[in-house]
Amino acid sequence: MRSAPTILHLDMDAFFAAAEQAAKPSLRGKPVVVGGLGPRGVVATASYEARRFGVHSAMPMAQARRLAPNAAYLVPRFSLYRAVSEQVMELLRRLSPLVEPLSLDEAFVDLEAGGSARDAATAREAGERLRADIRAVTGLTGSVGLAGSKMIAKIASEEAKPDGLVLIEPGTERELLGPKSVRILPGVGPATGEHLRRAGMTTVADLAGAGEDELVRLLGKAHGESLYRMARGYDDRPVVAERDAKSVSVEDTFDVDLHDRLRVRIEVERLAERCVQRLRGAGRSGRTVVLKVRRYDFSTLTRSETLRGPTDDPVVVREAAARLLEAVDTTGGVRLLGVGVTGLADYTQEDLFAQAAAERAAAEAEAAEASGAEPGGAHGGDGTEERSRGGAAVVPAVPAGAGAAGGTGAGGAGAPDGQAAAAAAGRGEPEGEERRWAAGQDVRHAEYGAGWVQGSGLGRVTVRFEEPWSAAPGRVRTFRADDPELEPSDPLPLVAGQSSWPASLPKSRSEDGGGGSARP
Repeated sequence: MRSAPTILHLDMDAFFAAAEQAAKPSLRGKPVVVGGLGPRGVVATASYEARRFGVHSAMPMAQARRLAPNAAYLVPRFSLYRAVSEQVMELLRRLSPLVEPLSLDEAFVDLEAGGSARDAATAREAGERLRADIRAVTGLTGSVGLAGSKMIAKIASEEAKPDGLVLIEPGTERELLGPKSVRILPGVGPATGEHLRRAGMTTVADLAGAGEDELVRLLGKAHGESLYRMARGYDDRPVVAERDAKSVSVEDTFDVDLHDRLRVRIEVERLAERCVQRLRGAGRSGRTVVLKVRRYDFSTLTRSETLRGPTDDPVVVREAAARLLEAVDTTGGVRLLGVGVTGLADYTQEDLFAQAAAERAAAEAEAAEASGAEPGGAHGGDGTEERSRGGAAVVPAVPAGAGAAGGTGAGGAGAPDGQAAAAAAGRGEPEGEERRWAAGQDVRHAEYGAGWVQGSGLGRVTVRFEEPWSAAPGRVRTFRADDPELEPSDPLPLVAGQSSWPASLPKSRSEDGGGGSARP
């Protein structure tokens, strides 16, 4: 525990929804809900206006629509959220080299390590300057908690919401925690909270008064001892700048259970491709491929296969996931599928043998040229390419019947096109059908410029044309869904005048400590 409140916790306010309101002037001050819009979707974030109706994160979207039928319901735009998050994290890194991100919109900062604060006064000054800089750069607000430990700093930021700053002086932790619910402590979820309630402990003061021995008896040695220390206000966990990810995964919940085995396989292959994209984006590789299947009765099965070495090859991951699927009974229907990679490394198995492989390829080419044969014996007459990964030959598979599923004729020449069409059908985009437009999606029209989709259906799409810095809500126009002049677009910066996206705070502003808002 520190003697000065130099640990800062930042939590952006209703981040996804606030970013949407900043990007869409017509939604400012109105209830906005971001999440999956299908029958089984859940709320990711609700604006403060929507929360007044009882809408909150993790709520089923159908329930949210009943509570707030007139709210704006939008799909998440993670490219925008990541860009804004990069701006915010850059501001935090200017305060200290020790920044511990918890998510896109939340992080701990050790102000003392960066020389940004040494006591309560300088810590408060750093916190207020951070809030002003975040508003100037992103147009959004964040809440700041300052304390002598991570646990108390996080509690302080919750007390500060929305758009505030709360500083808790070291030495006052027990007085603050005493009357609060046990659920406020890290590691106390619904199950543990109910267990403690049945034992007569509902507040943090109850835990501190029960004593360490009683908590160990109820919860076990490790959890009981940790909880007793936190109930007394002790938390000596350091701010850790780098936290290595243990896995990379993606998953999808389907609006309607999948029954067709071919469709299930196509979805697994698509998820494998997305998983590898994330893996490569993080500059990592992995050794173990994991398949997750949640069936119609909510039973969840997990299967894994460990490769000979780390890989980031989409073919290897896709084929491993497909093999795992073969061992899973999907009779009755599938409501969720997921593909992940664990055992992460900073290199791939191919890296270890790249030079030897290049030498072998050169030798094969020379031998083929000398004999007059076609170089590259790994290619068959039908153009199918074999790739060697970790000593095993992997051939990209075309699912049986893909041509029929895609509506193309039988025969080898039509198989790849049929597979692509079947994949499109698996994503709900059958070949030849109109383009799909999601609510909240960024678009650009050749005549009217930038806008976003308000809704679509029956062959029409309604677009509101406005930009984040527009002085007033933009005009609404409706087009044919296949209008050639209407195209998907990238998100615009939330603040006018940013020539690069994402943009960060100019050095001059960081150095002079200026504040204020740049929102137009």
